[in-house]
Amino acid sequence: MTESMTESMTDGATIDEIADGLFRISIFVPQVGPKGFSFSHFLWRDEEPLLYHAGMRRMFPLLAPAVAHLMPLERLRWISFGHVEADECGGMNDWLAAAPHATIAHGATGCRVSLNDLADRTPRALADGEIIATGARRFRWLATPHVPHGWDAGAMFEETSGTLLCGDLLSQFGRVSALTEHDIVAPATETTDFVYSTSLGPTTAPTLRRLAALEPRLLAVMHGASFAGDGGGALRELAARYDAHLQRMLEEHAAV
Repeated sequence: MTESMTESMTDGATIDEIADGLFRISIFVPQVGPKGFSFSHFLWRDEEPLLYHAGMRRMFPLLAPAVAHLMPLERLRWISFGHVEADECGGMNDWLAAAPHATIAHGATGCRVSLNDLADRTPRALADGEIIATGARRFRWLATPHVPHGWDAGAMFEETSGTLLCGDLLSQFGRVSALTEHDIVAPATETTDFVYSTSLGPTTAPTLRRLAALEPRLLAVMHGASFAGDGGGALRELAARYDAHLQRMLEEHAAV
C-alpha cells in the first residue's frame, strides 16, 4: 500500500492514490441523500491505463482535468464499469472522444442490451471470468446479475493487487475518507435500507460469497470509503445480513 496522496482540484474533484498506481478520483455532492454522497472513479496507470466508472456526462468537465493531472487523456486504453447507469457510464462517449484508442469493456449482457447501441465505438464484450491484461495488471470480469442491481451488473477483480472494483456494492452516505480499515458494512447496510438499492433475492448472498471467495485485500467502492483489509470477510458479513433480511421478508409474507 502506498502512502495516500490527496490533492484537491480547483474544480471540485479530489485525487487519492489508494494503492500503487490506483487513483480514486472523487466528487462529493452534498445534496444527495441525508448526508451527501461521493461519486468515485478509479484510474489504474499501467501500460494500458484503465478507468473504472466513466462518471456522469455532466461531471466530465470535472473529471477530465483530474485524469489529465495524472496522465495524458489520449493514453487511456480501457473504460469499464459495473452496469449501465448514468453515474457509471453517462460520460463514456466523452472519454472515447478524448482518448481515440480507448475501448469500453463490459459484460456480454450489457453490450447486447445497451452498449452496442449507446457507445460511439463498438465495446468489447467480456464473458464471465474473462481477463484483460493491461501490462502489470490483470482485470477479471465477474458477472453478477441483479447484484446489487441491474441485469447487466458485474464487477472487476484486479488479480495482482487483490483489488475488487465493487461499483455500487457497499455504498455509504456522507463525507468520508478515501480509504479506511474500519467497518464499512454497517454504514453500507444503513444506506441500502434508506434507498432500497439492492435487488434482494435468492442469488444475492451466494453472489456476494462468490466474490468473497476471491479474498480481496482492497475493496474499491464507488460511493463512500474504499476498504483495506479482509475484503472477503466484509463481503461474507454483507451476505449474511442479506440472507437474514430475505428470511425476515419471507416470514412476514407467509404470516400475511
